[in-house]
Amino acid sequence: MAPKLPTATTTKNLKALLPSVLSQIGRTHQDRPDLILAAWPALIGERLAPMTKAVSFANGVLSVKVKNSSLLSLLAQHECNRLLKELRKKFPNVNIRNIRFSVG
Repeated sequence: MAPKLPTATTTKNLKALLPSVLSQIGRTHQDRPDLILAAWPALIGERLAPMTKAVSFANGVLSVKVKNSSLLSLLAQHECNRLLKELRKKFPNVNIRNIRFSVG
């Protein structure tokens, strides 16, 4: 019978893996702006979703088309900070700098 050799553990500590996993998730969201665009209707809510459309996310700026200037004014002046806060909470590893609203 052959002598038993010591075995090395192959499991990694979760603490050691977590930063790598979170970084990878952040890169996935940066490489997939469609995930941020797809989250817009739920973020804005069912009442305003039909009147808005997230059209692009580039360089940390989410571009959103709105139906009219009154809605643009309301969102830009009163809701932008809340929406940014919610986006950053939902996508913590993505650098979301601003939301740009335009009529279209």
